[in-house]
Amino acid sequence: MSNHVHIPARSETGQLSSTIRDFKKYTSKAIIQCISDGSAESRKEWMLRLFRHAAKRQNKSGDYQVWTHENHALETTSNDFIVSKVEYIYENPVRAGIVRKPEDYIYSSAPVYAGF
Repeated sequence: MSNHVHIPARSETGQLSSTIRDFKKYTSKAIIQCISDGSAESRKEWMLRLFRHAAKRQNKSGDYQVWTHENHALETTSNDFIVSKVEYIYENPVRAGIVRKPEDYIYSSAPVYAGF
């Protein structure tokens, strides 16, 4: 999806929220660095301005904000729970009206599971 990410993850420390925090910190820096260094990126200034505005709007101490502050970490309790979450993720672009079938979404692994 263009406005959010679903990531099945596990924390070896047992502290999933801390692991997600560290992931967001690392990837934010990498994304900003990639955009800043990417002379071929035609939307460079627009994206940096967007991330600067987000930081100011949240009164963030840093210059940029890539991710929102909240996350919705859910502990997997069973195989059925995992299957239901994967199906939810696959249906996201369908609910958003981007595609008719989950396996049609170009940025999804759904075609692998659909047998394509």
